[in-house]
Amino acid sequence: MSLINVNNLTFAYEGSFDNIFENVSFQIDTDWKLGFTGRNGRGKTTFLNLLLGKYEYSGKITAHVSFEYFPFQVENKENQTLDIIQDMVPDYQLWELMRELSLLQVSEDVLYRPFETLSNGEQTKVMLAALFLKENSFLLIDEPTNHLDMHARELVSDYLHSKSGYILVSHDRAFLDNCVDHILSINRTNIEVQKGNFSDWWENKQRQDNYELAENEKLKKDIKRLSDAAKRTSNWSDAVEKTKNGTLNSGLKVDKGYIGHKAAKMMQRSKSIEKRQQSAIDDKSKLLKNIENQDSLKIAQLAYHKNQMAELEKVSIHYGEKLVCSDINFTIEQGERIALAGKNGSGKSSILKLICGEDIDHTGTFRKGSQLKISYVSQDTSHLKGNLTDFARDSGIDESLFKSILRKLDFSRVQFEKDISAFSGGQKKKVLIAKSLCEKVHLHIWDEPLNFIDVISRMQIEELLLEHSPTILFVEHDREFCNNIATKIVEL
Repeated sequence: MSLINVNNLTFAYEGSFDNIFENVSFQIDTDWKLGFTGRNGRGKTTFLNLLLGKYEYSGKITAHVSFEYFPFQVENKENQTLDIIQDMVPDYQLWELMRELSLLQVSEDVLYRPFETLSNGEQTKVMLAALFLKENSFLLIDEPTNHLDMHARELVSDYLHSKSGYILVSHDRAFLDNCVDHILSINRTNIEVQKGNFSDWWENKQRQDNYELAENEKLKKDIKRLSDAAKRTSNWSDAVEKTKNGTLNSGLKVDKGYIGHKAAKMMQRSKSIEKRQQSAIDDKSKLLKNIENQDSLKIAQLAYHKNQMAELEKVSIHYGEKLVCSDINFTIEQGERIALAGKNGSGKSSILKLICGEDIDHTGTFRKGSQLKISYVSQDTSHLKGNLTDFARDSGIDESLFKSILRKLDFSRVQFEKDISAFSGGQKKKVLIAKSLCEKVHLHIWDEPLNFIDVISRMQIEELLLEHSPTILFVEHDREFCNNIATKIVEL
């Protein structure tokens, strides 16, 4: 056991006026299993790169371990997997590697295949197995779930549960809950470390947020009451002071000393009230700094003229000689929220593209309602570039509504000036979802929409789908999201 100490860390990218981290200090134990959470664009990957020594910063980071980053950058993917592992861990023992692969249910034959022929899930498992063989190292695991189906996520989560000594960036709540014992959270104004899993952290955060909101309301009322009292007392003091130069009804002069003393006491009382008021204002300024924006989203889906929108009957999809999936049967009816489930490679994306109208080689019967309007969110964000204003115009959507949705999904106004290609993976996905929410359609089709998207935004999207009940067909490997949203699950 040793400690990683972060003291007064301050960092901004070159040419930027905004610090990503400012005087941040905390310490973590190298035996912990740390879940790393925070909204998109807050600097999670940046912090991992600072630990790796990739950028210059002010402050101090001290550690008696070496840091290893996942995903490992593989240079020659055409090489055999065994050679890739040799590059990653030159002094590994084969029996130890086989033990790790066995825990992840990876067959031995993958070692003797070119790395590029492995599926994304197999590549993830192989890299994790190899990195955990490194001695005296602390793993920085950056979003390993994005290419894993639900079954693989459970396997990898159980594997990480059996390990220690890592920081894990993931937005999958069930995945985090199973395999972490501490949470490192990047909040709006600070970084905190808490003991427990994600659900423990979220419960504590909600409790703290609710306390601060209640305290804020109480202080607002106190400040108004004290402000009114201070004004009244000050007015009384002025009124009394003005009588000093008057005369009594009997014609005798007033006692200026007595009146002056009385006015001074009232003024002192007024100052005391103002002091209490300032104290309440100071207390209020300490609140709500880490309350996250969770404004509700809206979707205006068009009503379709028929209840049934599409039907697949004994549909099979082929790519050349390869059969991707066979005998698929289901219907899409208005108001249904259908989750398309199955392992990677089982044909989920192909089914979505077929329904969207792409020319997919298939047999069986596929019927789609006439004049059915569909909004599609793809897995791929690599095509996104240019500014948001041009993107909204080219997409034929309302720019102000589009940007309003992005603001609710935690985009800062500074972000609106940047090129979309410079956005984080999660921010790019939010651009596609915001576009989809702006489109006036009958049916939404989303292919793994939550990849890279932060947990709080996932909850906002959940609330949107539950409140407005749009017709949606989606593929998503986040178990919590599927359990909360789907009215029907179609297993491939």
